[in-house]
Order: sequence, then structure tokens, then C-alpha cells
Amino acid sequence: MRILLDGDACPVKAEAISLAATWDLPVIIVASYNHVSKTDYPAHVQTVYVERGADQADYKIVALVQPSDIVVTQDYGLATILLNKAIVLHHMGWRYRPEAMDQLLTQRYMGQVSRRKTGRYGGKGPKPFGRQDRERFSACLEAIIRQEIRQEKGAGL
Repeated sequence: MRILLDGDACPVKAEAISLAATWDLPVIIVASYNHVSKTDYPAHVQTVYVERGADQADYKIVALVQPSDIVVTQDYGLATILLNKAIVLHHMGWRYRPEAMDQLLTQRYMGQVSRRKTGRYGGKGPKPFGRQDRERFSACLEAIIRQEIRQEKGAGL
């Protein structure tokens, strides 16, 4: 089991890295060269950089993912592709489910149409990402790690 982070816009890198260390899991952060980080990550963290361009990080994540992996992304399109390949989480602390994807993709499309029409975002934008959001994500990720480890141990009996 590994944790893959869609690193270009992932506000929960620190939380995922910390939990991964607790459970001795590797982390792979995939980001474009536009988002090169000078952060000195622990040994269990690997950073993979991809060329600039739309969806390049997504393509790399799809190529890297394995069935036992957990992927963290806020990209609904990428999540849709990965649902049959891995566990996919949103940074707000919820798991993507196949039955919800049509609605999420429709909301994304309607937002794109609105922005194209008006030339701007139609609201104030998302609320600031705070401590409670980080705690909710951490609780969700830890619960999934525990569940997956329990299932792996059960399968090995």
C-alpha cells in the first residue's frame, strides 16, 4: 500500500506524510515542474516531477497507481479514472464513490460553463482550508489505512 498525492494543489501533504510515517507506508508526490518544491521530505517520500502541461501529473498518477494504493486528489476527472484501480480520497476528508461521480462531474462542468460565460468565478471562492478540514482528512485517511491493513491481514490467514 502506498499513498499517492496529486501534488500540484494538495493542501494535506503534511498530514498524509505524517500518517504514512506512522504506518510505515511510502508516499509519492506527483507534481509538475511548475510546482517544484524545495521542501526536504523524509526518506519515505518520493517526489516525481512531470512536464508542464494540462493533466501531465494526472497521466503520471494513472501510470503509477497500483490496486492497493490510496490516491489523494481534488480532480474529479482523475478520481473517476482511478476508482476502479485504487482508493481515491478528496482532501476534504471523503472517499470518492462511483455513484457520486456523475453529479460531481456535472457540477464541475456547470462551473466551467459559468466561468466561460462570465469570465470570472461566480462567487467568493472556497472558504479557507482550516484545522478542522485537516483533522477530518487525517481521520478519513487513517480509517482507510486501518481498514486496508485489517483486510490484508485477513486475506493472509
